[in-house]
Amino acid sequence: MKIAIGGDHAGFQYKERLIKHLVDAGHEVQDFGPKTEDSVDYPDHVHPLATSIASEDFELGILICGSGNGVAMTANKHENVRAALCWNTELAALARQHNNANIICLPARFVAYEYAESLVDTFVKTAFEGGRHERRVNKINC
Repeated sequence: MKIAIGGDHAGFQYKERLIKHLVDAGHEVQDFGPKTEDSVDYPDHVHPLATSIASEDFELGILICGSGNGVAMTANKHENVRAALCWNTELAALARQHNNANIICLPARFVAYEYAESLVDTFVKTAFEGGRHERRVNKINC
């Protein structure tokens, strides 16, 4: 699977470790930054990643910041992007199953790395159920 990943300085360490985890699992991963732990403005990395998801250059995206809120708010400004803030595996699964989320947003300051890895694995492995949910998802874009 082609996966885009990015975020801000608070998510940098998780991003670096998740890239290795995903590549080891056989995924193609593109890093949208940041490239260091130096303070950055997350929209500078989120907008290019969200554009790549909206244009279907990548199948799924992962965004990581301190709370997960800033990256989610920014990504969801893009048409055809459905970014879900997830802090447990049930939310990660439901975001895919019911909302056809194409970006998972992680709060690095509120979940341990090992748990973040399980959130990503759940998100990547879970399929959209379609059916009654598809009608609702089709109404999301303005």
